[in-house]
Amino acid sequence: MDFSLSVEEREVRDWVRTFVQRELIPLEQEVLRRERAHQPGLTGEELKELQLKAKESGFWGVLTPEEYGGMGLSAVMAALLEAELGRTFVPFRFGGAADNILFHANEEQKRTYLLPTISGERKSCFAITEPGAGSDAKAIRTTARKDGADWVINGEKTFITGGNEADFTMVFAITDPEKGANGGVTCFLVDREAGWKSEYIDTMGEWGPASLIFQDVRVPETQILGEEGRGFELAMQWIGQGRYLLPARAIGSCERLISMAIEHANTRETFGQKIAERQAIQWMIADSGVELEALRWLVLNAAWQVDQGMDSRHAQSMAKLYGGQKANEIVDRVLQIHGGMGYTRELPVERWYRELRLLRIYEGTDEIQRRTIARNLLKGHVKVGGALG
Repeated sequence: MDFSLSVEEREVRDWVRTFVQRELIPLEQEVLRRERAHQPGLTGEELKELQLKAKESGFWGVLTPEEYGGMGLSAVMAALLEAELGRTFVPFRFGGAADNILFHANEEQKRTYLLPTISGERKSCFAITEPGAGSDAKAIRTTARKDGADWVINGEKTFITGGNEADFTMVFAITDPEKGANGGVTCFLVDREAGWKSEYIDTMGEWGPASLIFQDVRVPETQILGEEGRGFELAMQWIGQGRYLLPARAIGSCERLISMAIEHANTRETFGQKIAERQAIQWMIADSGVELEALRWLVLNAAWQVDQGMDSRHAQSMAKLYGGQKANEIVDRVLQIHGGMGYTRELPVERWYRELRLLRIYEGTDEIQRRTIARNLLKGHVKVGGALG
């Protein structure tokens, strides 16, 4: 059993680490200043400029298939990249990406939506969550009614990432109320010009999701993504596309946070001693170090299962649950170690505190992950020994 990285994996990882150190971390103080002034940490132009710098070195569409101009990296390599990006809170992501379900588009839709999204000309958002349908995605109430050759969409979506910036959305609506999620949900590609509106939702973090309002929004039959009535399957494919990538990014955040805690503990003195000599501090550092390594292997195991073509949903749920729980415990300890300064906005600790709290909610709450894990074990879908059992 070999746990070492390949030469290629190490080279890719090291390039991203250097990029983060040279291009992103120096921006942190300015990002904090802007966010304190209720401004975006990065403007759209600044993000695009950074993405083009990465593209010059070949980093474009890291998960996009090579046939569409991407890198087509493995899941393990994608996890390694996310961990490196997690070392900073600067809101950067590589360009050249598109939602995985857009690859189900027909040829005309690919020309109109997929390819322009990959090139960066267009921006999309995924819209299934509703005020009364969060964890229970089957409870959606947005409807699409057939009217001649068109469909008329009515309803509201909420907490939609990128909904304020998107110029088109993949919206899921009930097209057959009797069937519901079992063959009665359809996904539509809807341009903003068709008439839907977005409203900004203020949150405790810097993530600015949106509510999307659909009031008699009319779209032609040609705007159906995939097949009529098969939308819920697409939605589940989108949700499960890479749940391991969320805790993967937390790995980098926790590495940086623990490093900050160690540096502070080795310099801060109380009552004539470095606080690193206090057992209470030592135990916080020790627990955080152990939990970080456990998270790393849960994430890499889930990614490895994806690359092997295995059913990785159980492993991804475990990584997501553990990552959300432990990342929040680690950032809380780091804030405690820094004392009053950790609570201020002069340091990035409280910024991470707010950001990492979201990890326990979006794309599957802790409670949903526990339900999934328990169900798999109790029904025998997964054995206690796991993939190596």
